[in-house]
Amino acid sequence: MTMGHDLPQPRAVLGGLPAYKPGKPPTPVAGLTAYKISSNENPYAPLPSVLDAVRCAAERMNRYPDMGNTALREALSTYLGVPAEWIACGTGSVAVLGQIVDAMCDAGDEVIYAWRSFEAYPIVVALAGAFSVQVPLTKEHRHDLPAMAAAVTDSTKVILVCTPNNPTGTIVTDTELRTFLGRVPPHVLVVIDEAYLEFGTDPAAPDALALLHEHPNVVVLRTFSKAYGLAGLRVGYAVAHPEIAEALRMTATPFGVNLLAQEAAVASLAARDELEVRVKDLVAERDRVEAGLAEQGWVLPPSQANFVWFPLGEDTPAFAAACEEQALTVRPYAVDGVRATIGEPEASDRLLDIAAAWRAARH
Repeated sequence: MTMGHDLPQPRAVLGGLPAYKPGKPPTPVAGLTAYKISSNENPYAPLPSVLDAVRCAAERMNRYPDMGNTALREALSTYLGVPAEWIACGTGSVAVLGQIVDAMCDAGDEVIYAWRSFEAYPIVVALAGAFSVQVPLTKEHRHDLPAMAAAVTDSTKVILVCTPNNPTGTIVTDTELRTFLGRVPPHVLVVIDEAYLEFGTDPAAPDALALLHEHPNVVVLRTFSKAYGLAGLRVGYAVAHPEIAEALRMTATPFGVNLLAQEAAVASLAARDELEVRVKDLVAERDRVEAGLAEQGWVLPPSQANFVWFPLGEDTPAFAAACEEQALTVRPYAVDGVRATIGEPEASDRLLDIAAAWRAARH
């Protein structure tokens, strides 16, 4: 049944909205254990202390959660060394990003970001009625910050800088970001999206909180989904100067961060020493995978996240299919490349085997 013009009509923008494509579940293959490395999920089960907190909270789930996220913001305040008034929470960092764009952009305003970067960016911008200004990555798959600064117009309200960048794993350096902030007008909000911060080991990476203190137009965006392993509970946060943070709380869905998510996030901060051990293990596994691929002859951008990026171009669908035939699900991006999450060592071994066979068949 088609909708006539005398019936309710969804907004026209939805017709051209890119669909967010979640990582596919693994395809079963007889005789093989299937692995999903398409969604940048943490492969570890929740910590016992975090599970205990969630179980206790579940006994109160007939009650609304704390709309102000008070305990979580106080725990983050202590952890980050910033006032609680500087923190706004949401259902994952992608929801907080939506709060940022809703708070800052009127219809027709512009949001600048690199491309390719996090695929939710164009969706969030379009839903707010704003326009995306996509600045191509460099040939090294990194942000072109000079070009992004040059793209600023009178209509620019927000700039998104994803570091480490999803899906390429590359970072902007502290020096590059400081130079960039010196070129951006002070009324333009610069969002430093650090969803993968905890996996970075490069000393040249930005100190985003220091930049926040120095620049009132900076917002730092983070999540509990990746390093903390709470992807299924949806909780993220922004750190911003108090006027901006208050605006983000105003544009949040009331009671959005549920009771279990709040309790799990607070418990995760308390258990961060245990979680850091897991993060170090994942970083070591990433380094092992990168070294193995380099030994095979692959030239990939250096990753500071929990994934690696294969810039395969037109070969992207074929490589993803080759992985799927071996019960390994990766994340293809059109004809740009394939992102493979660092997960179980067995999954990494299979990825290395498939990558070796792929190169051998083409060289």
